[in-house]
Amino acid sequence: MNFQASDMHIDEQPAAEVLRLYYVDGMSIRGIARRLKMARKTVRKFLGHGLPERIQHPGAPRASLIDPYIDTIRQQLNANPHMSAPAMLERLRPLGYSGGVSILRDRLRVMRPKPRPEAFLTLDFAPGQAVQVDWGNFGFALPGVARRVSAFVMVMCYSRMLYIEFVLSQKMGSFLRCMERALDFFGGTTLCDVFDNMKTVVLEHTPHRTLFNPVFLEYARARGFAVQACNPGKGNEKGRVERPVGFIRRRFWPGRRFRDLADLNAQAVYWRDTFGNAREHEAIGKVPTLVFEHEEKALLKPAKSTPFDTYDRTSSVVTKSFRVPFDRNHYSVPWRLVGQSVLVKADDDYVHIFLGPKRVAVHLRCWDIGQDIEHPSHKSDLWKRKPKAAAGELPPALECISEVGRKYFKILAATNRSIRRETIRLTMLTELFGVGPVTGAIDEVMRTGHVGCEYVEYVLRHKRGLSPDTTPLRLGDEALDNIVLSEPDLSVYDDTCGITLDPGNAPARSDYNNDEEQQQ
Repeated sequence: MNFQASDMHIDEQPAAEVLRLYYVDGMSIRGIARRLKMARKTVRKFLGHGLPERIQHPGAPRASLIDPYIDTIRQQLNANPHMSAPAMLERLRPLGYSGGVSILRDRLRVMRPKPRPEAFLTLDFAPGQAVQVDWGNFGFALPGVARRVSAFVMVMCYSRMLYIEFVLSQKMGSFLRCMERALDFFGGTTLCDVFDNMKTVVLEHTPHRTLFNPVFLEYARARGFAVQACNPGKGNEKGRVERPVGFIRRRFWPGRRFRDLADLNAQAVYWRDTFGNAREHEAIGKVPTLVFEHEEKALLKPAKSTPFDTYDRTSSVVTKSFRVPFDRNHYSVPWRLVGQSVLVKADDDYVHIFLGPKRVAVHLRCWDIGQDIEHPSHKSDLWKRKPKAAAGELPPALECISEVGRKYFKILAATNRSIRRETIRLTMLTELFGVGPVTGAIDEVMRTGHVGCEYVEYVLRHKRGLSPDTTPLRLGDEALDNIVLSEPDLSVYDDTCGITLDPGNAPARSDYNNDEEQQQ
């Protein structure tokens, strides 16, 4: 580059010095300006823009505290590529490493093996072949309810037909009830259902085996479909449902306002039917509801109607405050059942509490947490009872068995038996078999010279052949639940056969047997 006289009014000696300091000594423009006592703008003018780039002369690399341990780090990363910097630091300390975790983290970022890009095949499904199921977590969205809202999503792999339902629990009972409603929505089941590794479906998934939840396998057998679990971390294997979950987050959820869970689900059903399944799907270029209706629905298998229990179930012991803990709330039972082991069965609306086969309490299910739900009848007359009966006296919960019970417990107090255990067991037998049969059984046991609840239960179940009273089956239809059937008149069979029997002169059973033996 030639410097024109009109552009330069200084000697060439300073220009040469600028070039030497910049290209030979590697000094910065700021340093040159300071040494030569000139403006940085002037230094830049001397350097110009058409001159060759400065040749860098890197100095010797600085030694690092981590350099002696590079081989060890490499060996550890080969064995475990995902080892974190704090874990690596713990392994280097005994070897003498005195540096911090920051330079170790920077070095690991460079040395850690980079995963190779993985190619994925596009999965194709025939109509009615498979459906994919997954959960979506939408956080604490219900006003005043301290439970997470979850979206149950099921998608037909061929038509992309979508089912969505919002619930407050991902436990087995809630999951199975969602499955039931989804199968009812589609009107049948596919050959195979594909799931993520949710605990309600998969208990353990290793490279060598997949351990499925036995309860869900029984449900799949009852409804007639195969179960397939995706490999851990392989979201591409369930892309048919992964993308709809994200689609719901982007298109349905933003700005949504609702009063409660029922309102949220009502809005979800409207959105699903008017937009979610009625839009032109970006992947197939068709409307899912039309593809499902005309190509896929007829190929679904009718779901088997085998009865299956979809209740949330748990066993518990009635507390001293005659409460049963369930799902982070407490529900009351009759006070005389304190100490009894009960079974809790709950659906989305009700909580049923059973002592053996008998239902002893039912409550509306509370979806809040930390609540105490009590029925007023469960503490009826409790305030009249003594808080603690003296030894040998009849416990308040068993006052129904009257004088026989008083005599029984007076004798029981002189034995080595546990009065508490006897009280709990006899209370349970009274609930199951009734006051009269239990009173009679106690009297019969004492006549043989014994006391003990196991003897009483033996008399009830085996000697008298009694069965516990069960709760009547409720079908949910008032017309069906109120049907009353009268006893049939069996005399029509006697008229048909031409037999007329006088009850007073009816032969004994042994006479019939003798006649049959003579005929033989």
